Amino acid sequence: MEEIIEKIIKDVLTAFYQPFSFALLLAVLFMFLYLYARDHGWKCVCRQWWRAFRTEATFRRAFCLAFYTAMILFRTLLNRNMWANPLSDVMGNWGLYNEKGELTTEAIENLILFIPFVMILFWCFRERLLGEKVRLIRTLWQALKITFCFSLSIEFLQLFLRLGTFQLSDLTYNTLGGLMGGLLYWTGYKLEHWINR
Repeated sequence: MEEIIEKIIKDVLTAFYQPFSFALLLAVLFMFLYLYARDHGWKCVCRQWWRAFRTEATFRRAFCLAFYTAMILFRTLLNRNMWANPLSDVMGNWGLYNEKGELTTEAIENLILFIPFVMILFWCFRERLLGEKVRLIRTLWQALKITFCFSLSIEFLQLFLRLGTFQLSDLTYNTLGGLMGGLLYWTGYKLEHWINR
């Protein structure tokens, strides 16, 4: 009987703990919206959002960035099961096959995940992040710095919230993906300016 009660308590606490961080973040964001809507009305908020989406390219770009960032967070942090030991696999998987010899795409997924993120980020905030002239070294440095910090934050949150495992391979592949995204953004930017000359 004691074992059953212990399992029930553990399962209930786990069920509350897993979505806790996402629920808190969503509640804070919703309360910002609520405060604005309380003063201006929900109809006004919806009309303003739709008008901004239709007419402002900056708003659409920021929406794309927020959407893709949320997708990354769901994939890496928010939609995960709890781990008993988040340090159980610190080195992670560096190849296409795991320790059992089974094919795994985790390394490729981690690499590809941050390519669009960096491209959308630079698309949204080019002048603020890259300056007036887009230079290769500055673009790669910003991509490396931003991706490394974002990925490191995700890995530490996985460690502290016990949602996933802290893995150096994830950090490395995410950062390399960010560098590739920076290189692709720079190439696309230069190509566009060369064509428009």
